[in-house]
Amino acid sequence: MFWQPLNVESWVSMRRGSLADVKESVEAIIEDVRTNGDAALFALTEKFDKQKLSSLQISPEAIDAAYDEVDPALVQALIEAEARITRFHELQMDKSLWLEETEPGITLGVKTTPLDRVGAYIPGGRAAYPSTVLMTTVAARVAGVPEIVLFTPPPVNPLTLVALDIAGVTEAYSVGGAQAIAALALGTETIRPVQKIVGPGNVFVTQAKMLLRESAEIDFPAGPSEIGVLADESANPAFIAADILAQAEHDPNAACVLVTTSERIALDVGAEIERQIRSAPRREIMEKALAHSGYVIAGDLDEAIDLMNEIAPEHLSIQTADPLTTLGKIRHAGSIFIGPYTPVACGDYASGTNHVLPTAGYAKSYSALDVHHFMKRSQVQMVTKEGLGMIGDVVEILAEAEGLAAHAASVTIRRS
Repeated sequence: MFWQPLNVESWVSMRRGSLADVKESVEAIIEDVRTNGDAALFALTEKFDKQKLSSLQISPEAIDAAYDEVDPALVQALIEAEARITRFHELQMDKSLWLEETEPGITLGVKTTPLDRVGAYIPGGRAAYPSTVLMTTVAARVAGVPEIVLFTPPPVNPLTLVALDIAGVTEAYSVGGAQAIAALALGTETIRPVQKIVGPGNVFVTQAKMLLRESAEIDFPAGPSEIGVLADESANPAFIAADILAQAEHDPNAACVLVTTSERIALDVGAEIERQIRSAPRREIMEKALAHSGYVIAGDLDEAIDLMNEIAPEHLSIQTADPLTTLGKIRHAGSIFIGPYTPVACGDYASGTNHVLPTAGYAKSYSALDVHHFMKRSQVQMVTKEGLGMIGDVVEILAEAEGLAAHAASVTIRRS
C-alpha cells in the first residue's frame, strides 16, 4: 500500500524541487525588508503568520516565564542533550593558532577566529523544534561566537524559549519566513545584520538564503528531511521500517529510500511499515511522505553502495553484516548511523552529533553543521632573512615571468 520500487535518478531529481517557483515572491519580500525595515517585518508577520506583534524581539521576561510552562523533565532532557552536543562539538575544535618551521627561517601556520555575529533560523509551524535550537546555536557558542541571534516564527512555543536560553542565545526574535532571513542578512532599524545564517526551513527560507549570500554567508541548502537505508540480508526489517517512519513523520515532503541487496528484506520492510503505521499518531503526514518513498534492489553490496553515494542522503543508516567495511566505501552522506542499534533519532536529539544537515543530494558538496561553519581561518607566514635567502630566487623568477616587477623588487630590496 505504501511501499514501491524506485528509480534512483528520478528520486534524486524529485528531491531537489524548484527554488525558481518562489524566486519572484521571495525577491519581493527581500526588497520590502530592505526598503521598509521593521515595518515590513511587522506587516509580513501579520500577513503570513496571522500574528500582530507588539515587539519583534523576544523579551528576557518571556523566556523566564517559559520555564513555568514546560515540564521539568523536558527541561532536564534539554540540559542533558545540550551537554552531549557541547561535548561532541568541543572535540571538533582546532587550535586557535599553530605555527611550524617548514624550512630554516620559514614559519607557516593557521590562525582560527570565530565569527562575530551569526544568525540561526528555527522553523515553526507543525511542531516545536527545541532540538534544532540546540543544534544550530550550541555549535556557534562552542566555536566562540560572541553574538548568536535566533529567529523563529510566532507564536513561539515555550519549549523553544527554554532551549534558546539553555543554549546561550544572545538575542531572539519572533519573525519567520523569508522576511526573517532578509532581516538577518540586511539588518533593519533594530536588528543588526549577521555574517552567517544557519538552520533549515521551507522553500521560501531556502530561496532567501540563496539570494542573500552576498550579504551573509549560509550553511547550505536544507530542505525536507530524508533518510537512505543501506541494507543486506542480515538487516532487521522492523528496525528499518521504524527508522523510515521516523523520518516520514517530519513532513509530508520528507522522503525515504531503502537500497538493499535482498528482495526479501525490501518486501518485509514494506509489511512492517504497514503494520507499524496503523497506530502512528502522525499517520496522515507519514502516508504523504511515503507516497514518494520506496526501495531499490541492487545486484550486490558494491552496487548498493554506489547507488547510495549517488543519492547522497541527509541521513544514512547502514544495516549490513560488516557495517564498518561498508562505511569505508561511503563518500557522500550528511550524517551516518552504523548498525541495528543506532536509530537516526539518537542523532536528532541526544547523541551529540548535529542534525542540521544538507539534503537533496547536497551532501556531495556540503558537510554537516559543525564548529567550523562558525569560524574563519587566516594563513600565517613569518620569514627571516635566512628564509628569504632560501626562497627569494624562486619568488623573483616567477614574479618577473608574470610581468610583476614590483613583486620581485619587494624581495630584492630585502636581500641587498
